[in-house]
Amino acid sequence: MNSSSSPIAARRIRVRGRVQGVFFRASAADHARALALRGFARNEPDGSVLVLAAGSVASLDELVRWLHEGPPMARVDSVAVEPFDPVTTEWPTGFMTR
Repeated sequence: MNSSSSPIAARRIRVRGRVQGVFFRASAADHARALALRGFARNEPDGSVLVLAAGSVASLDELVRWLHEGPPMARVDSVAVEPFDPVTTEWPTGFMTR
């Protein structure tokens, strides 16, 4: 996917549990990059991690499946997924942590 094209689909995903300080964002970014997704993962003040991802529906579904488990040191209590209009955001060319 090049930077001039809009992604097919996007999701806003909030992950709660022990997800900060356990390499959750970096692991999520690595997984998202392997799936050719664009977007970011960032820590939120409430202790959750917000993931905004865009790309193919199949890749987004796979990322959501992975986010339910996360990296080995994480404990995922809940994953809330919302559809997100990919046209409303200027997407980075890859996937990053913030």
